[in-house]
Amino acid sequence: MPDENRPAASGPAWWRSREDAGLPAAKGAGSRRSFGATWWGRAWLEALEQRARLDPGRLSRGRSYARRGSVLELTVSPGEVEAVVQGSRVTPYQVTVRIRAFTAAEWDAVLDVVSAQIGRVAALLDGELPPEVVEDVQAAGLDLLPGAGEVLTNCSCPDFAVPCKHSAAVCYLVADALDDDPFALLLLRGRRKDELLSALRSRRTGNTTAPAPLRAPAPAGIPAIAAFARHMPTAPGADAGAGVVPVPVPPRPLGAPGVPAAVKVLDPPRSSGVDVRDLIALATDAARRAWELASGDPTQALTYEQDLARRAAHLLGTPELADLAHRAGTSARRLTTWATAWRQAGPGGLAVTIDDPHEVDPEALTEALEALPQATTEANRVTKGKLQLRLGKDNLWYRFDKSFNDWTLTRPPTPDPRALL
Repeated sequence: MPDENRPAASGPAWWRSREDAGLPAAKGAGSRRSFGATWWGRAWLEALEQRARLDPGRLSRGRSYARRGSVLELTVSPGEVEAVVQGSRVTPYQVTVRIRAFTAAEWDAVLDVVSAQIGRVAALLDGELPPEVVEDVQAAGLDLLPGAGEVLTNCSCPDFAVPCKHSAAVCYLVADALDDDPFALLLLRGRRKDELLSALRSRRTGNTTAPAPLRAPAPAGIPAIAAFARHMPTAPGADAGAGVVPVPVPPRPLGAPGVPAAVKVLDPPRSSGVDVRDLIALATDAARRAWELASGDPTQALTYEQDLARRAAHLLGTPELADLAHRAGTSARRLTTWATAWRQAGPGGLAVTIDDPHEVDPEALTEALEALPQATTEANRVTKGKLQLRLGKDNLWYRFDKSFNDWTLTRPPTPDPRALL
């Protein structure tokens, strides 16, 4: 694959002929074709199916679509894959699959590790991408292959599932692109092949031409008592803060919470009765809470319901939410409602979702009633058809929409109920 963006496919013969806009039958040799003919293609599939936490059922349907040849065009560019997918309708769908591109600083860290491996540099400059590069990237504190929540999809089809079968088909066809040119994975992480090789050549030249620095002589040192004396007040009447070592500024947290690496490779003892999946879930959640605390998130003291809704909000659209609901002794439907409320409005949104109606001053409902003529009221709730406005105890208005006999919070709160209409 050239370093610039390029379409990996221009569509199968049945599509180019335009004899029928519908999908071809999933029959013949192609109906059971496999994906991932090379190490890189198989590594992508393993990450897609085992680590990315996408719905296995949706992936299965997407695999069938990919085998049918429904992906007509596929283009890899920095951070994303764009494709045209033929569905059951005449007009094909536009699909975008994104994974996070590394920042310039992160790429510098990767290149520092890679450039220290002479054999790795030689292979890359020869146009080969050895699998050991994955370990080099991990040594820089990153992951070349996508992990949980890193594969983001978007499709112009009316299916609201994530991923839809068209997006899932494109995810499988990425394995074909990596079979053709594994450098496409580096492109997805934001670095073109020619840019990568140019940076390696420049580092290689710099390493060979720069003179080796002379080792400075070890300092003679001073007695510890003298060192501490420099940072203490010199006289009983002196300013207590004079000369005192300032408290160091804590380092800024990472841009996003990570997943503790140890729990991925160290299974708990069999006699402990602890499931490794539960251990990973707890460790990942603890890492997220620590990151939120380091980032200044004030919502740390949570009730049981709040903590359950918070955890579920990170699992919306994944099969793990149903598993969490089962372990918590509630229904997946109820927990989805809670998670949606938490994602929209945090603790306030959850409270107005699960709390019983409470009495409010009738005058507080005036603006909502004016905005919704012929609406009915019950305590803090104003209802008209499948739309309901609720006044929370925080004096903010929340909009709920009725779907399948459930009221679901659908908007962030506002002090003006008319802004929710």
